[in-house]
Amino acid sequence: MTNSMNNIEFVNDLVKGTVEVVKSEVIDKFQVSFEIKKNEVHLLLTKLKSAGWIQLSYLSAIDWLEENKFELIYILMNWEKPVYIQVRTKIDRENPVMDSILPIFGGAKYYEREAHEFFGIAFPGNPDYEKQLILEGWDDIPPLRKDFDPKAYSDKKFPQRDYPQDYSVKDPKESKQAKREARKQRAESLRGGKKQ
Repeated sequence: MTNSMNNIEFVNDLVKGTVEVVKSEVIDKFQVSFEIKKNEVHLLLTKLKSAGWIQLSYLSAIDWLEENKFELIYILMNWEKPVYIQVRTKIDRENPVMDSILPIFGGAKYYEREAHEFFGIAFPGNPDYEKQLILEGWDDIPPLRKDFDPKAYSDKKFPQRDYPQDYSVKDPKESKQAKREARKQRAESLRGGKKQ
């Protein structure tokens, strides 16, 4: 059995022996991150899968508006060497296109659809990436782009409401907060925690 730091060293050697690493970070003893160039993502994912990182745990994106880039993050897991690997790459924000990884990880199908829906990233090679997944009837720019204005969208789509400026407490003797705190203390005392 290997320990977690040996696993991190193994991953470092494996990744750095396969692709050019732009930036790397050991997040903790169970997770490491590598930023690489877009054109090397498929090569690295294939190499990691053949080395035991068979589970694509997640695929998401970050909008770096100031850099005019999107960052794609692929998170892989190996059950034999319990280390999560984040494979990160930046793509152009004006023409956000990344070839699908479906030939490597079939489970990426829905993650890529989600990234398209929320960020507008195209994934050629995934025949379904443009199908709506969550945002039924959405007709604006993707909502997780930083230039999306939720207030303007809300004002455009929903009737205006007037809200009172103040509120009143109906039962000033015992608020919901006090009831929650009493339940929490009772639960702790039943678990053998703090005595009241």
